Amino acid sequence: MKFQNILMKEDSGICFITLNRPEARNALDPKTWEEIRCAIRTCRSEKEIRVVIITGTGGKAFASGVDIRALRERETLAVLDGETQESLNDIENLNKPVIAAIDGFALGGGCELAMACDIRIATGRSKLGQPEVNLGIIPGAG
Repeated sequence: MKFQNILMKEDSGICFITLNRPEARNALDPKTWEEIRCAIRTCRSEKEIRVVIITGTGGKAFASGVDIRALRERETLAVLDGETQESLNDIENLNKPVIAAIDGFALGGGCELAMACDIRIATGRSKLGQPEVNLGIIPGAG
C-alpha cells in the first residue's frame, strides 16, 4: 500500500510509523486509520522488525484526535464502522513491543492510539486527554 498520511521506515529492526498530517495536527481520519492498520500488519509479518515506534510529525501534535472535517463528510452509521477499533486492536495484539513517542497533543483518538501502545513516552510539553467527554460524548474508539 502506498501511504499518503503516514510515513513508515525500518532501520535496524525498528519500524518507525509517523503520522504525517502536520497541517491538521495529525488528526485521524478513516484513511489514516486504514494506513496505520496496514503498517501494523506489515510489522507483524516482517520478521526483521523487532519493535515499532509510533510518533507524529510537525512538533505540535502526536495526534490531535478525530479529523472533524472528515467526520462531517461521513454518513451517520459509517462513523461506527469499526476501522478505528480494529486498528487499535491490531496494535494491542501485535507480538512486538509498540512505543508511542508523544510530542505535543494526544487528544481523543490520539490519546486512545497512545493507550493502545505498550509503552508511552512523552515530552514535557505533551498534553493527553479525552476532551470529548466535556461535550457529553464517549471516547469513540476505546
